[in-house]
Formats: sequence, structure tokens, C-alpha cells
Amino acid sequence: MHRGLLLSALALALAACGGGGGSQGAEIAAQQGGGAVPTSSATPTVAVSCDGQCADTPTRLTDVEVKQVIGQVAAEAEARNLPGTIAVVDRVGNVLAVYAMDGAPTVITISSTAEVGAPVSGGLESLNFIPAEMAAIAKAVTGAYLSTEGNAFTTRTASQIVQENFNPGEFNQPSGPLFGVQFSQLPCGDFVRRHVPALPPGPGPHRSPLGLAADPGGFPLYKSGTPVGGVGFIGDGIYGLDKIISSFDDDLDEIIALAGTVGFSAPVDRRADVITAAGKTFRYADWSVADLLSDPAGAQDLDARLAAGSGALVPVTGYYDGTAVLTGTAFGHADSGVRPAAPGTLLGANGQDLDAFVFVDENDQNRFPPSAGTDQPGGVAANALTAEEVETLIEEAITIANRARAQIRRPLGTSARVTVSVVDTNGAILGMARTRDGPVFGADVSIQKARTATFFSSTGRIGGVAPADVLRALPPPQYLAPVTDIEAVAADIAGTLVEALLDSSPLATPAPTFPAYLAAVQSFLGVPRALEAEGPAAAFADRSGGNLSRPNFPDGVAGNPPGPFSKAAGEWSIFSVGLQSDLVYNGVIQHVAHVALGGAIPDAGTSCTANTGFDPNNLFQDLGGAEGLANGIQIFPGSVPIYRGDVLVGGIGVSGDGVDQDDMISLLGVHNAGLRLARAVNNAPVAIRADQLTLPGHPERLRYVSCPQAPFIDSDEDDVCDGK
Repeated sequence: MHRGLLLSALALALAACGGGGGSQGAEIAAQQGGGAVPTSSATPTVAVSCDGQCADTPTRLTDVEVKQVIGQVAAEAEARNLPGTIAVVDRVGNVLAVYAMDGAPTVITISSTAEVGAPVSGGLESLNFIPAEMAAIAKAVTGAYLSTEGNAFTTRTASQIVQENFNPGEFNQPSGPLFGVQFSQLPCGDFVRRHVPALPPGPGPHRSPLGLAADPGGFPLYKSGTPVGGVGFIGDGIYGLDKIISSFDDDLDEIIALAGTVGFSAPVDRRADVITAAGKTFRYADWSVADLLSDPAGAQDLDARLAAGSGALVPVTGYYDGTAVLTGTAFGHADSGVRPAAPGTLLGANGQDLDAFVFVDENDQNRFPPSAGTDQPGGVAANALTAEEVETLIEEAITIANRARAQIRRPLGTSARVTVSVVDTNGAILGMARTRDGPVFGADVSIQKARTATFFSSTGRIGGVAPADVLRALPPPQYLAPVTDIEAVAADIAGTLVEALLDSSPLATPAPTFPAYLAAVQSFLGVPRALEAEGPAAAFADRSGGNLSRPNFPDGVAGNPPGPFSKAAGEWSIFSVGLQSDLVYNGVIQHVAHVALGGAIPDAGTSCTANTGFDPNNLFQDLGGAEGLANGIQIFPGSVPIYRGDVLVGGIGVSGDGVDQDDMISLLGVHNAGLRLARAVNNAPVAIRADQLTLPGHPERLRYVSCPQAPFIDSDEDDVCDGK
């Protein structure tokens, strides 16, 4: 790289921009078998009977409670001599406070190999100029977004379910059930909301600066059994994950963050460690509150700390102005951006109220009411989905969800809680709705899933741009190397990123290109024109595309080569998975630059794809051309394409309460909508589904959907997806 050329590019970019509550009682005694820690109440909290209904009563984090949480975390950090950065968010991701302790690291390193060695090159791996507050916010958001009244998950839970094996370290096991979810809620998507500095916390869901986190140290916060937000702490300087879960992990970030949950803890009968998937129990935390060195009841609150000149609230460009601690929104009510659907809308086939919820804006208007398609499927405008069809698709999917038995919720026998999204072949969002108390992360993910299924099913598409042409037109990811002078990194974050831009050339290897992924999948499928405009029709569900995206094919078989959309061994990590991460890499890096330099570089746009990235000749430019994948793709199950006869007209994505349930709700939602609409829409013709493809050199086939056995609460039906 020519330093002078890059200086000029950076200068042009700069010029272009111009510039608590004791109300909840004491901490639960039984976290990992630990004892109680005293708080201001004498009555211990016990299991709470919320099953998705308690949020009818407006419940929110107050500014006083946020200060209490931060004070408790800071006290434990001092007790362990590990100063760090603390973030608190509400349930829809409004950042309520970010506090940096004296001596806290200003930047962190992203690394999936910190505890096991064997460094990985490429992607986000080893980048050491990431502002610490971005990591703290991402951890807090993850704790909030993964949790509901029926399940409480942490960033440790996330670590367990996104890795290449489930459980991590168990070789020859399939990948985690939410493999790939870390690349959701991205800061450059077109669904997630952005903070407006002049306004108080408002409608979400809001973006996360680094997507979802797998680094222990992020927890949900609860009041009376209802999740009201999350807390995140980072002080060890590493934003990673737990690769070895066969033993308990002494992660200091985790025990320090755990102190913030005292008085705001998740009910014990909702925590991850009482919930199973595939016969395996999830992890909540590897510490107990009994392990705390501090007494949360005696912790100095944030006001006292600030008055004493200890640490400071810190502004985070695009998230928090650093001037005051804020009060959160009440989830399920209009100020949060999620509220019940208007009476008389989103009804079942027999007119029954489906108890559906919608996403609303600052004016309490539905952001995504059922709308007609913007496309011309098969080159015929009349093929586009109608608003009535979109509404019916959503209603039938929610009807199935309300009947379905949730996989990852308590109490047992609870209905599945999900978000449903429908898109057209351009990727435009035609409608969204959710069931009561679905996890917040599922909203953005359901769109990703619907778009992914539609995009990869566009082989042979007439009247639109084929996926092969889209991939060929995208600028490649411009991987950055870590900054060599780590001491300078710690001293000056703004100077750090400038040095990264000036002195860290993009990595020569690996240097992936999107045409290479295209060639790899065409070879793997044995279809030279796969994904081309004139190629043979093929229908891909997210489960199918996920098969192509695993680091081993078949999934989890150690020693087997990777799928064509995955990185190879030595390059793969959860921070650099392959096509999924490469599509959004440049957009994420632009956002990091924007935050680190306090807005001196423009923020990433509302599309994560088609960004030129760190190209000194074309620095961080949005070329457009991939709007149908604006918030990235998703590679775990829960979507199917939608057809009118044999013409692709869109896709449906479902995310929330178990991937097999998500598959089933998608497939049966389309099938039942077709019955209700006199077969005007239908699932993909069986002959063109991905599970019908014969793969050269592989006796195995791709999967299309996988549905649960006897899935319904109200009947003992089995094999419910057969023939659909």
C-alpha cells in the first residue's frame, strides 16, 4: 500500500463528512448451586410464573436501577483488580449508559483462539483496534436479545450454540443450533434502528456494534420475571468465546458482569442451564453469585463514583452521548417499538385473535404492514405477492406457532414464540409480525432467513438479477491486519485507528473473492450454471444453504472438507465463517472506523453488502447492487422460498424457539396459506427442492427442512410436514 495514496483517501473521506432497585428482592440463591448474596430486601426472590404474559404491565429499567447495576459491576471489578468498561441496555437495545473505569483498556482484540492457540488469519480475527465500549454494548445487547420470559440466555450460552460442534469440543458432532447468528443485528442493516442523539430511548430493535457476542460477560436483566435489558462488561482485553466447555471457566469478565444482575436476576427455572436442545443442556454461567468478592448491597452507586471522580460515562458515536444515565423503554408497548397488533388485524382463518405483535415507529405506526410485492416474478407483474397473500402467510405461520410446542422455553408445553417475515424476490420486506414474548434477536434473523432462501432459490430467475451476477459484482472483503504497536493502541484509540488505516495493509492472504465462492458451489453441486440466470431451477431453504456453509461437509464430520460457502481449516473461525461474514465484513469495518474516530469517517449505510471497505482508491463506498441482502444472510434453519406454481415469488423466515420449529412454521405456514388462498401460493415444487440434488462424490444430500415429532400442544399429530 502507498501511504501517501491512503492519506489522500482518508483526507477525502474526512472532508466529505464535514466534520435499583431493591424492588425485586435479593439475588436467587441457586445459581450453579451457590448461596445468596444479601441485598436491600430480606425476602429472597423465587421462581417467577411468567410465561410470556407479564410484559402486559409496563416494566422498564429506571435510571436509578441502571446506576445500581453499574455500581455493582464496578465494585466487583475493583475487588478483582480488573478495571473495564460497563454497558447497560434495555430490552430493545437502547444504550442507557456506558461507564469506563479508571485504567480500563480502551481497545480490545477479537480472537477465537486466545485460550487454545493456533491463530486464525482473516475476517475479524486478531483485530486489536476495536473500541472496548463496542464490545461491552454487544455483550449487553446479546444478553437482552436472546432472553425472554420463558428463557434466560447469556453470552456464554451464545458461545455454546454458535460453534462448529455442539457441544464445542465434541468432535464429529453437528454445529451449534444457532450457527451463524453472531452475524445478525449488524450495525449496517436496514431493519435495526439507529440512535438519535437528541432523543431519549425510543423504538427498537436497535443495532449491535459487533453483532451478537459469544464472549462471556453479557447477561440479561430481569424485573419480576420480565426481561428489561442486559449488562455487558469487558476488562480482559479479549473479545472471544469459550472453546473448551468440558470444565468450568474462570472468566473474570463473566463474574464481574454477574454482579450487576444481583437484584435483577433471571428466574432460576428459566435459565439456560434448565433448558435442553438435542438432548444437551445449555450453559448460563460458570460462576455463582456465591463467588462474588464484593457485596452488591454495599456497592457504591454510579452517582457516588462520578462525584468522587472515579471513572466516567463515555460517549459512543451512534449509540450514546455520554451525558446522563437513561431510563429504558417498556417492552411490548409502543415506546419500545414492539406492541400488540391493532384490533381486528392479523386474525386466524376463523377470525380468532392470534395475539400477534407488530413493529412500530416513533409515531406508533406499523413499520411493515402487509404490502404487495415490488417485483415482477417470472417477468410478469401479476405474479407479485399481493398484500392479502402476505397477510395470510403471516397469519397462518403465527397460527402454527401458537399451536407448536416451544423447544427452548419454560414452562414445558409453552407455545413457540417467534417472529415471521415475508419478502419478495427483491428482498423487500412485505410484512412482519411476531408472537407474544418472542426473543428480540429473531426479528432481524427472520428477515435474513427469508432473504437468504429467496436469494439462493433465484437460479433460473426471469425478471430479476440472478444471484451469480450479484455475487460477481460485489467488491471483495478487504481484510485488515492487526496494529503492530499494541501499546500505542491502548494509549490513543483515535490515533490507533488512523495508524491501522495508514500502517496496516490489507492482508495478502487469505484474500477471498465472491466469484470464488460461486465457482466453488457450482463445482460442489455439480451444476456448472447453478445460481445463474439461465441455470436450472432449484429451491434452497436456510437449512440447505446452511449445509453448504459448514466447515465440514457433512456437518460435523471431522476431517471432511468444508462446504463451498465456508472457510477452510486454518482460516475458519466464528469471526470469519466464509461467505456469510465476507458479505458484511467491509460494512462492519466501516462502522468500527466511524465509532473509533468519533464520526470522522461516515457511518456504514443501511446495506451491509456491496461496501468497498478499506480500498485506498475507493474508501468505504456503498456500490449498491445487493439490496436484497441488506442485513446479510443467515445460515441456520428456519425459512423456505414461496412459489406461485413453479415461479419463485418470495420467501418466509421464522426465528425464535428452536430451529426445527422454525422450519415447520415456515413450511406449514406457506402450505396452509395456500389452502386458504385456493392454491394461489405454495411451497417449492418437490422436484426442485435442494434435497433432490445429487452431489458428485457425496452419498449424502442437502437438507430442505426438518420438523419436530408430535409438535403440537393441542394434538398428537406426527409427520406433520410430510407431503407439504
